[in-house]
Amino acid sequence: MKYDFSARTHTLMTSPLLSIRTQTRRGSIISLAEELPAEELFPLSLLAEAASTVISADAQALQYGDPEGYGPLREWLENDWLRGKGVHIPPGGVLLTTGSQQAVDLLSRVYIDPGDRVLVENPTSPGFLQVLRMQGAVIIPVESDRDGLLPEHLRELIVAHRPKALFAAPSFTNPSGILWSLERRREVLELCISHNVLIVEDDSYGDLHFQRQNRIASKYPSLYALENAGEGGHVLYIGSFSKTVAPALRTGWAAGSRELIGVMAAAKGMADWQSSSLNQRLLYHLLHVSAFDLREHIAMLNREYDTRLKLMVELLKRPAWKDCTYHLPSGGMFLWVSLPDGLDALVLLKNALRKGVAYLPGPLCTADGSGSRYIRLNFSHPGRDELLLGMNLMSEAISEFTARS
Repeated sequence: MKYDFSARTHTLMTSPLLSIRTQTRRGSIISLAEELPAEELFPLSLLAEAASTVISADAQALQYGDPEGYGPLREWLENDWLRGKGVHIPPGGVLLTTGSQQAVDLLSRVYIDPGDRVLVENPTSPGFLQVLRMQGAVIIPVESDRDGLLPEHLRELIVAHRPKALFAAPSFTNPSGILWSLERRREVLELCISHNVLIVEDDSYGDLHFQRQNRIASKYPSLYALENAGEGGHVLYIGSFSKTVAPALRTGWAAGSRELIGVMAAAKGMADWQSSSLNQRLLYHLLHVSAFDLREHIAMLNREYDTRLKLMVELLKRPAWKDCTYHLPSGGMFLWVSLPDGLDALVLLKNALRKGVAYLPGPLCTADGSGSRYIRLNFSHPGRDELLLGMNLMSEAISEFTARS
């Protein structure tokens, strides 16, 4: 039969992001494109031990659970991990989700109507853009500098468009890697509070930092912690264990007022009833019972990712990358590179894929499809040898493209 899909389905099937992911997951292409951690650094033996213990200890681990998520893991998250970041959650204010992407999706379903104006950073996460387009939102980009969103531009857009929400990642913005200054965080928060704009704050990359201090939460507190409103606050705080433990556990969270979390939990009950109870119990055992120390593990990740970033930067000094520019991030997983005149990110990608390497073109990170001079390079997933080969193939692709031009 001829299927009559909804009008918004084309935003899924026509996305170049879908094509890139399909090609890179065939195994023959080195991917500098995706938002992946290094699998060789997963705590495999401790995960195996946790899985065996959890399954053998209680058959309830294989049963349906609560839509809000496994209670002990929510309590650990509230009383240990988030409290250590200066984040204090009201009772019933945490929802466990299938990664941070589902948290964004659930919030959009219950809060954004077709035609609603929403603000995003420019550039911003492709995941944000996909969800918001599917909801039929009118997406308005806000300009930034190296300290974060520009308050004057944000104020102008709020007054002109009366947006319903702002979607942002103040700590190592995807894809630009920007770490908002404390002053900029306060300015943005004050603006959104005064104009009753909900902030959806994604902190999925906030623990991946390469500064000398062990933790940066005290110097760069989350917007949620800065407001410290408890009930009725203007910030929904979301995060994930995908970037720090393992993506396949598919465990993220949303934290905010009980009213907001309650409506999101109801929507989750309709979508999938609950995220995997087994995965959440396994993760709780790993974090709370086993010898695994999440903070030490993250410190190890940060040392290795810092090394891989430095390797990528050294490779960018080769002749093929002449006139490319970038700002060195102090955390996250990405380097946001500006190509020289004459190089188009989407056109160059075709040549790179023929060489056997992929990256994310800048237009996929912008609301209006601009950014054709930018590419996002992931340095966390490829091992050092693979990173070296991938960047060499990129150099060849650029050189050949330039020669033909």
